[in-house]
Amino acid sequence: MANTLVTSTIVAKEGLAILKNMLSFSKNVNRDWQDEFSSNMSRGYAPGTTIQIKRPPRYFYRAGTVAAPQTTVETTVPLTLSAGGCDIRFSTLERTLSLTKLEEKIRAAMAPVANEIDRQGCQLARFSTFNLINAAGALPTTQALAIQAMTDTNARLDNMGTPVGDGQRAFIMNPRLNGAMIQGYAGLFNSQSKVAGQYSTGYMQDSFGLSPAMTQNIDVHTNGAATATNVNGAGQTGSTITVNAITGGTLARGTIINWPGVFAVNPQTRTTTGELADFVVTADALLNATSISVSPALTVTGAFQNVTASPTTAAAYVIRGAASTAYATNVAFHKDAFTLAMVPMLAPPENMGALVSRQSSDGFNMKVTQYYDGANDVCNMRIDVLFGWAATYPELSSKYYTV
Repeated sequence: MANTLVTSTIVAKEGLAILKNMLSFSKNVNRDWQDEFSSNMSRGYAPGTTIQIKRPPRYFYRAGTVAAPQTTVETTVPLTLSAGGCDIRFSTLERTLSLTKLEEKIRAAMAPVANEIDRQGCQLARFSTFNLINAAGALPTTQALAIQAMTDTNARLDNMGTPVGDGQRAFIMNPRLNGAMIQGYAGLFNSQSKVAGQYSTGYMQDSFGLSPAMTQNIDVHTNGAATATNVNGAGQTGSTITVNAITGGTLARGTIINWPGVFAVNPQTRTTTGELADFVVTADALLNATSISVSPALTVTGAFQNVTASPTTAAAYVIRGAASTAYATNVAFHKDAFTLAMVPMLAPPENMGALVSRQSSDGFNMKVTQYYDGANDVCNMRIDVLFGWAATYPELSSKYYTV
């Protein structure tokens, strides 16, 4: 094969294609909001810049013919950008490479970038998702349990008003759960293409309305050593609940709790789902603390009602999962549960002596800059991404614990 000069454009195009292929969690989420950044580049967006993503308002159904205009309440979710990338150094001799050797170098450079984007997304899911399936964390080691894992997950998403039948539901698993699910499905009738896909890739194929994917970046949550204490005061609502002093140790951020008698409601009809409402702890509550910060904010009335009632005074919250135990937080979600924005980065002026290429595809963006270090007679190449994550609709997601 003839040698090909390593150019920024070649690296950017090849690198972006490799990046998209390496992503697992990130390729299944909403990526529409980068337009908010890219259409306003004149504002000088930089790492740390935050936009507020608007969530649609909710209203009540009106019975009868008499109009009853309702106040519109819009809520927002912040999305903050962060910058990163990977840098490569070529000697002048290496600057002319075969395409095969070049692809190997680009793939190696893309691996840490893709893993970091996915890692941040999985971490966001751990801290923001409050619905939980399989709190005990046992792997589904039989056919019946494998089927139940999918149907229970879908049922929870359905109860939370997740869109049905649009092909936008995903289930991202760690390697152990992926392996257990393939084993559990072994005796089921499946189309030849799905069976062939599982055998050839070693990964789960689309089933039960969910698009599975495997990533080693699934975040791990460890419950603290705290033991449950009682609610201190009746009728509490909002994102901070007063309790008796926490005992045993820390109630760790990311822990899922619920209260007896506090049931989740369908977000549109406000009727009970028959399941206790789950809440995720949003900040560490240390030993002897007398309040717990939770999400979603406990709301018992109005258009954004999410529970049937407030916890009663002296009711003990329930910590889901065992104390001081680590759980892989596999996550099932609809595309709109999480948003990834990857923003095109500004290129330096041409007279700065750098060769720059910016590439964009399907909402993914990358910039490659090449510049010469005369002192050491080498060519440096930097690969940059500018991205941010937001949990836009965390109610459309559910964790699935495994140990």
